[in-house]
Amino acid sequence: MAKVLISDKLSPLAAKLFADRGIEADVHPGMDPGELEACIGAYEGLAVRSATKVDAGILEAAQNLKVIGRAGIGVDNIDVAAATARGIVVMNTPFGNSITTAEHAIAMMLAMARQIPQANASTHQGKWEKNRFMGVEVMGKTLGIIGCGNIGSIVADRAQGLKMKVIAYDPYLSAEHASGIGVEKVELETLFARSDFISLHTPLTDATRAIIDAGAIAKMKEGVRIINCARGGLVVEEDVKEALLSGQVAAAAFDVFTEEPATDNILFGMDQVVATPHLGAATTEAQEKVAVQVAEQMADFLLNGAVVNAINMPSVSAEEAVKLGPYLKLAEQIGSFAGQATETAIKAVTVKYEGHAAELNTNALTAVMLQGLLSPLLDQVNIVSAPAIAKERNIDITEVKNERGGDYQTLIGLTVTTETQTRSLSGTLFNGTDPRLVEIKGIPIDARLGSHMLFITNQDKPGLIGNLGTTLGDAGINIATFNLGRSEPGGDAIALIQVDLMPDQALLDRIQALPHVDRVKAMSF
Repeated sequence: MAKVLISDKLSPLAAKLFADRGIEADVHPGMDPGELEACIGAYEGLAVRSATKVDAGILEAAQNLKVIGRAGIGVDNIDVAAATARGIVVMNTPFGNSITTAEHAIAMMLAMARQIPQANASTHQGKWEKNRFMGVEVMGKTLGIIGCGNIGSIVADRAQGLKMKVIAYDPYLSAEHASGIGVEKVELETLFARSDFISLHTPLTDATRAIIDAGAIAKMKEGVRIINCARGGLVVEEDVKEALLSGQVAAAAFDVFTEEPATDNILFGMDQVVATPHLGAATTEAQEKVAVQVAEQMADFLLNGAVVNAINMPSVSAEEAVKLGPYLKLAEQIGSFAGQATETAIKAVTVKYEGHAAELNTNALTAVMLQGLLSPLLDQVNIVSAPAIAKERNIDITEVKNERGGDYQTLIGLTVTTETQTRSLSGTLFNGTDPRLVEIKGIPIDARLGSHMLFITNQDKPGLIGNLGTTLGDAGINIATFNLGRSEPGGDAIALIQVDLMPDQALLDRIQALPHVDRVKAMSF
């Protein structure tokens, strides 16, 4: 009988579901790291929320562990890289908390607008300070939503019910989808300038970290109100405090903080701040949903090997895994390349399979390609959630198969249509296992992708290679591989260069300024 440890407080429905499926479940919430490390070796599964920290030390002791299930979305408390290295599947439940989190954001906005927590505390003290707590209406005000995915869209819907004007910034939000949910899509600076309230609903990535700092706040309306029920780190808390003191920001409502548990924070004690202890998912309904979902997923994996909502591996059967392995890597690289090169909302995706690739489980290949495509701006995207996210954002997905093939025995192609352009690329497998890009924007190339890459579009003119080599050499950056392609002599050209170190922005700017360079983009794989 398989054994699962539930180390955080979950709905009793999780333990019941495990038992009903013939899996022994031990419930021991609140263990310290030493206690968890001492007992984890006896279990095949570990179910957690956010309190348990599953670090490399815990995983080292987890000799029999096969799966970690996170009842919720974020896996910041799990060392996913270490789990992957040990062959442990990490699963989450990406959609169970959406409504609850959105409702909390609306509640925080209203509480902040009417100073309800402060007035409640004052009234309990017997002060009856009726004239002290002058609020503002939300009706007719403009709510700016940063990140209009699943949760952000629900917030937009609820805000429209309050008769608010809703605008949204989201690089992946198409104009059609924005219109469909009744929001106006705007650029970030426009959102800052027009919003009376700003609510964050974006994951914490390199692109979104500190998205609201002193510079951003300076571009906002005087008296703006900020809500963050998404992730700590999206907001520079020191800059918000200064803005609250100056009056540039009238009030703030935070459910998440840069460091948690937040037993001490520079915003605590300020009259203008409403703070809650990461309660976004804290409703009975949401906790029951995620508990049941994570138990079902873990049981299915332990009993029959099914993989659902995995963070660190695609959902494929054991029989398919051997054959699909190299193709999954190729598909992920193609998608990731396109995603890192894309800067505007995606409208449509066409995936082409030729030759041997057309005979495979292309659903899994397309899903992992979408995972690569969407991951650069959206964290927690996996092979299961990627198609749902694409559908939610009205991205049209088309598969085209040609088993007869063309110039290659096996080929996977991807065409991405955005609001501003259409980009295509394709790749193949050399010797059946070695992924290579063989075409970008209609230009033939033969390139293996490494950890650090530079993608350059340029004009095919003499001197570029020498200038580029000199610029990188002067910066101490070694070139590992250098792959070139061109449409015709003197025409459009591309270069894919593998380097040992990723250039900083200053060096990228110097490369961009070289003669005949149209665009340079740093990429990681």
